[in-house]
Amino acid sequence: MPLPSDHPPLAERIEELLAAGGPLPIVTAGHPVLRRPAEPYEGQLSPALLERFVAALRVTMHAAPGVGVAAPQVGVPLRIAVLEDPATIPEEIAAARGRVPLPFRVLVNPSYEAAGPELAAFYEGCLSVPGYQAVVARHARVRLRGQDERGRALDEEVSGWPARIVQHETDHLDGTLYLDRAEPRSLSTNEAAAALWAQPTPGTAAKVLGFELP
Repeated sequence: MPLPSDHPPLAERIEELLAAGGPLPIVTAGHPVLRRPAEPYEGQLSPALLERFVAALRVTMHAAPGVGVAAPQVGVPLRIAVLEDPATIPEEIAAARGRVPLPFRVLVNPSYEAAGPELAAFYEGCLSVPGYQAVVARHARVRLRGQDERGRALDEEVSGWPARIVQHETDHLDGTLYLDRAEPRSLSTNEAAAALWAQPTPGTAAKVLGFELP
């Protein structure tokens, strides 16, 4: 009999998740899978199963709704994430945040590094930490490396809000939550953030709540 800590092979676990159909359940803060570095993807899934898993991650992201989902967020410790952002927000906010449409894409074994000294600080939330937002200072531009779902190499510079999404989702694959990087005094419920801190930048929140921006 397997020990309680044992898990079936990843392919079997993913097949079980997909069998239910529809969006996958998102695990929330406190689940150990969110605090452990995910395994590099090295062909643990057949091409057909990988395609089905990626499609399920996309369905889950849309249903949440969110602009990115990493495999650990559905309980699967693999270095795979999906991103997509239609950026359907007011033009003033989009311009201030560098938020431009990000077409659907898959990141496999991604990593990033700063591509310049600039930092950008904005309110950020997470599907695995529901109900809250906090200000996070992140690199304004990053160099993204990794592969796509077909194994093609990625090596590109990403800026603005897409860079924030890349950093957030890649952090998930390293066992890091956005709260680890957030300004604690900025922490707000979604309701408070919408009512009080919906300005294009968090400047007003910083003054009122008493924290510094980069």
